[in-house]
Amino acid sequence: MSASDGPRSSLSRSVALVWRTLRSMRTALILLLMLAAASVVGSLIPQIPNSPERVAAYELDHATWGSVFRASGFFDVFGSWWFALITALLFVSLVACLLPRSRALIRAARQRPIQARELDGFPSYVRTRVPAGPATVTAEAAKLLRRKRYRVAVQDDVSVAGEKGSLREIGSLAFHWAFLLLLVAIIIGKGTGYVGHATIVEGETWTDAELNYDGDLRTGRFFRGAFSGTGITLVDYEDAYRDTGIPMDFQSRIRLLNPDGSFAREADVRINHPAVFNGIRIYQYGFGWAAVVRVAEGARVLFDGPVVMGQDPLPDQNPLATPWIGVVKLTSLRPQQAIVLELFPDAEAYFRSLQTGVAQPMTEANAPFMRYQVWEGKLLDASRAGLDTRFMRATTSGLIGQGWSVDVDAGCAISGPGDAVPASLEGISCPDGAAPDALTMSFPALRQYSRLQISHDATVPYVLAAAILIVVGLLPALYVSRRKVWVRARPDDTGSIVDIGGFALQRKDRFDEEFATLVDAVVRASGGTVDRDPQEVGSP
Repeated sequence: MSASDGPRSSLSRSVALVWRTLRSMRTALILLLMLAAASVVGSLIPQIPNSPERVAAYELDHATWGSVFRASGFFDVFGSWWFALITALLFVSLVACLLPRSRALIRAARQRPIQARELDGFPSYVRTRVPAGPATVTAEAAKLLRRKRYRVAVQDDVSVAGEKGSLREIGSLAFHWAFLLLLVAIIIGKGTGYVGHATIVEGETWTDAELNYDGDLRTGRFFRGAFSGTGITLVDYEDAYRDTGIPMDFQSRIRLLNPDGSFAREADVRINHPAVFNGIRIYQYGFGWAAVVRVAEGARVLFDGPVVMGQDPLPDQNPLATPWIGVVKLTSLRPQQAIVLELFPDAEAYFRSLQTGVAQPMTEANAPFMRYQVWEGKLLDASRAGLDTRFMRATTSGLIGQGWSVDVDAGCAISGPGDAVPASLEGISCPDGAAPDALTMSFPALRQYSRLQISHDATVPYVLAAAILIVVGLLPALYVSRRKVWVRARPDDTGSIVDIGGFALQRKDRFDEEFATLVDAVVRASGGTVDRDPQEVGSP
């Protein structure tokens, strides 16, 4: 052997060792546990793709651990090189394990059951005499085994081999192949898809485009920005509650539009009943109130449209009894101003809460009104709902009901429904009306909005098929066991001497009963009676 053969031989042995290790199901299980542990880490530690602000805050609060986590890739677990390596090795290991087993199953399905040489060495064994000849015994035994759904092979009319339970191996392979398909589908689906939330006010249309999401859009690593362009118009939103305030149903009636703007169809979106259209799934995610507000400075309109209201209840508060908060930002004024609105959709329920001391749910629009607070200064928060008041000061405040108009600077009411100040506004109405250049606000209507979750995942059908196949593959493992039985007969002076042997790879205690029943049936079908020593059944 030359000197160069040593390193080559060593490399070949190393590659063979690695390959044998990867072909082990134990290796696949270890890799799967490592993948699960990495996923747990990714769910416990903030991730850069999902919440970079939380990552930055963590690094500020924990400088040492933050640097360690960033260097090890814990802030981006699912995009780290070691997570990709574990996933790739798991796929290779699964395929390396499943391909030989699949080939062996195909070969076993094509060939007939193999005849055994020595039957008395099997765990279950019986020898008995019957009046019938060997040909009759084997024929009756083969017929009996076929009725019990054994695969049967007869040799020379003196020996019968039967086996049953290959469905267990088929189910096991189906389970593992389906699991592999599930992993691949999830990686491709999440890697090339996206999920986000859209807030749509009744009567308005939203288009599936990146800039139209609420700011919590999550895209896969391999997503190329190909949004569907689907239009969604919220026709109507309905909800139903019990008398106790417990919700029963939420439903959004939507109109779906093609990317070119043409009408496609209408659909109802309810909890756990999404609408599927143009490659996206539309789920009911949330709801709320949107106050239609018009703000003007004299004849110049500064804002005119619905204000999406949100809530921030305390842990011990009932969200249905909590007011809704919204913000109107007037960036064109100097100094800049913001109007914080606090909506009470049901005035009757609100005043009943004040009288009884028990918070009453406000589930319907009934004489809605709002408190407002004006802030003046520098607007730092560019979001629609948030307001940073660090460089602002509170000025005026007041009340406004549906159909009212108010002087925002003076904090008094100008008019009520029908442009006449109602008697209920005496004491808070403007005595001389509003100045020509006054900052005024009106509240003409109250609508509802629906918050929908929009997701695109092209592999959902494959994930569903893999999940079903996993369950179907598990069933044979619960109810099927592999069993093999042999019947051999040789002539005797009074008929035939019959040897019956077999074993089970699973559920061996049940096979003992099945084997005893099978022996009785073979003997009776051969014209004999059962006469066996208990020691003959079991270990010889």
